[in-house]
Amino acid sequence: MKYKYVLFDLDGTLINTNKIIIDSFKYTLKNHLDIDIEDREIFKYFGEPLLTTLERFSKEKAVDMFDTYIQYNESIHDKNIEAFENVDSVLKYLTDLGCIMCIVTSKRKILAKRGLKLLDLLKYFDKVIACEDTIKHKPEPDPIFKALSELNAKPELSLMVGDSEYDIKCAKNAGVKSVFVGWSEAAIHQNQDIEADYVISDIIQLIDIVK
Repeated sequence: MKYKYVLFDLDGTLINTNKIIIDSFKYTLKNHLDIDIEDREIFKYFGEPLLTTLERFSKEKAVDMFDTYIQYNESIHDKNIEAFENVDSVLKYLTDLGCIMCIVTSKRKILAKRGLKLLDLLKYFDKVIACEDTIKHKPEPDPIFKALSELNAKPELSLMVGDSEYDIKCAKNAGVKSVFVGWSEAAIHQNQDIEADYVISDIIQLIDIVK
C-alpha cells in the first residue's frame, strides 16, 4: 500500500453542502450589507475559514455576520446535506484495506461531526481536525501537521484529498502528496493552475492511487 494515511477535506470532497454554503452566504451578506452576490463569487473562497471570507466583505461587521451565518447555516443543514456518489463504498474499501483516515476541514468540529454522523460516515475516521484545532488554517500546513501528529503518521505515507486550492497548497506546504477532486461544483471555480500530485473525477479512482 503506497499511502497508509488518507486525509480528507469534508465539504465538496465527501459531502455536498454547496447549496447550504451558498444560501448561507447570500442570506448573511444581504442582511448585513444589502449585497446580492453571484454563486461564482462565493465558490472561489470555498476552503478557507468562514471568518476569513466574511472579513473580505467587511472587517467591521465580520463577527456579527459570522453569528448570522452560523445560525442560518445550522437551521438548513440537516435537510440539505448529502454524500457524493460512491463515498461510503470507497471509505469502506479503504478501511478494509487498512488505511487510517482523518478529516481535515476548515469547518467547525461540531458541525463537521454532525454531518458525518447524519450520513453514517463518522465511523470511518480516526480523527476530525477542524478550524478550532489550529491557530493557522489552510493553506498553511498546520492543520495537516496536527493530523499527522494525532495519527502518528509519516508524511511520505500520507495523502491529502480535497476540492480547493487551499487543500492542495496545505498539502504541499506540509510535505504530503495531494489529490484534487473534480466532482464538486466548487472545484470548477477554483484556480486552474492548481498543482496537485493527482487529479481525479470519481472517488473510485482514489483506490488505485492509495494501493
